[in-house]
Amino acid sequence: MTGSELLAAGLLDAALGDPHRWPHPVRLMGRCITWCDHESRKICRSATSLRLAGICLALVLPTMTFVLATVVIEEAQQFAGWLGSALSILLASMTLAARDLWDHVRAVDGPLQAGNLSAARRAVAMIVGRDTEGLSESEVARATIETVAESTSDGVVAPLLCLAIGGAPLALAYKAINTLDSMIGHRDTRYADFGWASARLDDVVNWIPARVAAVVLILGAGVMRRQLEPVRRGWRVLRRDGGKHPSPNSGRPEAAMAGILGVRLGGTNYYDGIPQDRPILGLEGRPIEPGDIEAAAQVMVIASALAVLLAIGVRWLL
Repeated sequence: MTGSELLAAGLLDAALGDPHRWPHPVRLMGRCITWCDHESRKICRSATSLRLAGICLALVLPTMTFVLATVVIEEAQQFAGWLGSALSILLASMTLAARDLWDHVRAVDGPLQAGNLSAARRAVAMIVGRDTEGLSESEVARATIETVAESTSDGVVAPLLCLAIGGAPLALAYKAINTLDSMIGHRDTRYADFGWASARLDDVVNWIPARVAAVVLILGAGVMRRQLEPVRRGWRVLRRDGGKHPSPNSGRPEAAMAGILGVRLGGTNYYDGIPQDRPILGLEGRPIEPGDIEAAAQVMVIASALAVLLAIGVRWLL
């Protein structure tokens, strides 16, 4: 994938996002994962067999996605060079989530600013896995900002790096891994075995992108505010708190965002009524306010633009 195609994919995502009436590879992946989950449980009767089935799914789905995308793009290229390039750009844009993330964040921020807490809770439930029914305004804002930070990594930086290295097929394979993790990579009784391999594989492939995302978020804050203080705070909190999160990756961009905004992230989240404590990131920061959502979204947009330039640079070096 050329640098100009990478730029075109980024611009296409910014312009269109994820039109929900269009067919999308990730939704197809989701249906495949659901089917495999259902069918595996008919056959597997032990924890070991479920774990083996999960390992097979974690390996086969991304591999088949890569192969299928490669074949489709090459066939289109054989038919007409412009068609192969256009298809590659279209598929690449579908792996990026900057515009979709922006739209979701605005859907939370609008009702929250208008004082409609119930609508804000419904909107934030579309982008987080935690229970949202009893969240306060500050907790809705925290959930949104944490999602913005984490999604900058797995929805923007990671697919961009994959596009730079292996084009749309590799980025789609990454999205298959990411989708597997989001659907079955949970540590509950249902998925502890079947989703084990998906969760571990997602940890591995996101190790570098999460740290790159933290850096581009900090740089984006510097560009947005034209001040060094948010950069210093972001870097300080990233180095001190980035490794405190239970996830080996999520804490990096979240800690960077906490430092950038000068707020505290983390705390107690509820999942199906069960509390889970997260370490506080940015302990010296102030409590979160609803207005911080807009600032986090703006940082994400600038960081996404920087990530596109970074990916083009990586592509040029390769």
